[in-house]
Amino acid sequence: MYAPCAPSEAFLQFIHRYSRFFIAGHKEPDGDCVGSQLALASALRRLGKEAVPCQAGPFKRGEVAGYEELFLGEIPAAREKTALIIVDCTGLDRLGELEKQCAGLPAAIIDHHATGQAAAKAAAAYVDAASPATVLLIYTLIKTLGLTVTAEEAAWLFLGLCTDTGFFRHLDSSQAEVFSAAAEFVRAGANPKETFAAMHGGKSLESRLLLGAILSRVTPYFGGKLLLSTEELVETERYGLEGRDSDSLFQLLLSVRGVEAVAVLRQESAENCTAGLRSRDRLDVSGIAAALGGGGHKNAAGALYKGGLAEMREKVLGLFEKAFAAESRW
Repeated sequence: MYAPCAPSEAFLQFIHRYSRFFIAGHKEPDGDCVGSQLALASALRRLGKEAVPCQAGPFKRGEVAGYEELFLGEIPAAREKTALIIVDCTGLDRLGELEKQCAGLPAAIIDHHATGQAAAKAAAAYVDAASPATVLLIYTLIKTLGLTVTAEEAAWLFLGLCTDTGFFRHLDSSQAEVFSAAAEFVRAGANPKETFAAMHGGKSLESRLLLGAILSRVTPYFGGKLLLSTEELVETERYGLEGRDSDSLFQLLLSVRGVEAVAVLRQESAENCTAGLRSRDRLDVSGIAAALGGGGHKNAAGALYKGGLAEMREKVLGLFEKAFAAESRW
């Protein structure tokens, strides 16, 4: 049975050692990242600390776009008695434009991803790869610090929990404790109906048209176990970032009979592509993402790739071929 681990004494000492914190998260933040940053900053302020959430953005996802004004887009220069806490990733390289601004700051990490190695080099780390969301670690830290979550913090924590668990559809019978935490957030003031609407409502017509374009070029590989599609640069330029609705796209494709994994490759610019990878159960796509320079979870991961779609497709297919071959030997 899953139960969140508690922060170490060394991590708690790190919190008590400094009076000012910059709370940073990975670029292109999702609900888990934003919810973790905001709830942690709020809790630290209630301890009498100064806490500033910082984000390089962009805030692409509809459920987090409204929170952008709560973040600084850079790390201020003042450094006396100041530390950095990185949440929902395990390294400075995931912070985008904030990376260079963090140089010299003592850093701690709070994360639930298994693919990063930077936590071992941090001044303090609170990492639990078994946790389905970083917000659960933030919640445990808040309680360990002797605080009770406020209604506002509960809403942020619930958003992060719902986005990273697919509104609980990614959980299994070993994770009953997650529902206990969700119940605590709702009792404290989180609203499931409003959270679901923020995640899945208000989509643009362009997002539906883009889904259709990507679906129209889906190609099956390896006997239908992998579905792969692309988003061309012309579509990125035409529909923009607000046209993205990756969650709906992956849900549709993973619902196809016999499919074990889905890959969507996007030409983000003339120089760079991204890969979004999802899998059903046993197949670990985080390893494939890591081989491309990215990372993530066992069943949901991604990567940034310098180059074009054709080149990236060949690399992705080669990695999936090895993964399915290894799976067949189980």
